[in-house]
Amino acid sequence: MTESTMANDYSVAVQTILSTLIDAHYFDSSQIKTDAASLEHWGKDWTKHFAPAASAIVFPKTTEQVQAVVLLANEHNVVLTPSGGRTGLSAGAVAANGEIVVSMDKMNHIGTFYPADRLIEIEAGVVTQQLQQFAESKDLYYPVDFASAGSSQMGGNIGTNAGGIKVIRYGMTRQWIMGLTVVTGKGDILHLNRGMVKNATGYDLRQLFIGSEGTLGLVTHAQIKLERLPQALTVMVLGMDNFSDVMNVLSAFQNKIDLTAFEFFDSVAIDKLMTHGQVQEPFETRTKFYTLLEFEAPYEPIMDKAMAIFEECMQQGWVVDGVMSQSIAQAEELWKLREYISETISVFTPYKNDVSVLITHVPDFIDDIDHIVSSNYPDFEVCWFGHIGDGNLHLNILKPEAMSKDDFFAACQVVNQYVFETVQKYGGSVSAEHGVGMTKKPYLHYSRTPLEIEYLKEIKKVFDPNNIMNRGKIFDL
Repeated sequence: MTESTMANDYSVAVQTILSTLIDAHYFDSSQIKTDAASLEHWGKDWTKHFAPAASAIVFPKTTEQVQAVVLLANEHNVVLTPSGGRTGLSAGAVAANGEIVVSMDKMNHIGTFYPADRLIEIEAGVVTQQLQQFAESKDLYYPVDFASAGSSQMGGNIGTNAGGIKVIRYGMTRQWIMGLTVVTGKGDILHLNRGMVKNATGYDLRQLFIGSEGTLGLVTHAQIKLERLPQALTVMVLGMDNFSDVMNVLSAFQNKIDLTAFEFFDSVAIDKLMTHGQVQEPFETRTKFYTLLEFEAPYEPIMDKAMAIFEECMQQGWVVDGVMSQSIAQAEELWKLREYISETISVFTPYKNDVSVLITHVPDFIDDIDHIVSSNYPDFEVCWFGHIGDGNLHLNILKPEAMSKDDFFAACQVVNQYVFETVQKYGGSVSAEHGVGMTKKPYLHYSRTPLEIEYLKEIKKVFDPNNIMNRGKIFDL
């Protein structure tokens, strides 16, 4: 059979599925899009490495409609790609090979709230910020937070086990998922854990779906645990000239205060932010490294302790300068120094790596990577930032103005090998919080052994025997 014939047969299969969804009254016509603009819009995420080439976009409104799509996809051997807010950075939501995209945009309702359990039931298309605002309306808190909270969807967060800026205190998305409703790759509907804190009845299948990037099935509903609201959050931004001092400051504060965030960025990030003009200098002195730390200070003794730690850090010579918020508004302004970095450097077409190592190894790891980049590509500018309080670093290599994007990405592919060999050296992860998708797939073996990967593949075969769920993401079967 020729490639052209196979492509035609696949196209016919897609059209058969779409027609059946309408004719069997599973969907109405408003829930299916096939126009070029829609295929482009819903067929991609924030990555720029793969061109979208979806066959159709479907918008289910219920778990049963999702099930209908999955069963038909199995019958006709058509691949499905799940789609949430499409804010991913690993091409996990890119439909590059004729897939039908299953968008959760219409499954965006917040359901039953259980006050005694601090538990809320939601649909997968609920936007992260929508959940955060609901929690606040109940004087509670959903602590998983990041720059894309205003557009990312909870289904995508669950699929990638999203982290963000509060992990040092509250952990990853995984810690807040008490139950899931999923449609497996076989088309079965499973209700996993049902919101319980204690449930000692064998394998916790819920945990397999968290972080699986839609390769095992589709999450349709989730039960989310909420937390008490933090009180009197206070922010400090400190400047240091040596990276070792960043670690000293982290240790000094963490030993005596429960931090809710400890973020790091370098002088390159500050230079770009100041040039962009959206934020103000935190203080007059320019330093090589900066940390932003946040903690609750509802009582005067906690504030006194924080000031005492700051003064000790100054006396030790670890901190050159610093500032502490005196109001909620000032705390929000200081947070912009960290939150606006990604947007600001986006004009430089950054090549991003999202890696993690043990906090103990961070200083040596950064030294090794800086040496690799400066030795091989002295004209490349490197911007470091990340959630250093949990060992997660974002390495951003900025494209020189005179260099084409294709040449730049090709050069960065060479750098990748050295970077990930260094990650492997320190026993780290090639993807701390962005997922594997397609961009990190060639490098999975730097963090997972061949035997582990074989186990992952066998697990996928149990839930998705026909390999129709997000095929080609994480690994190839």
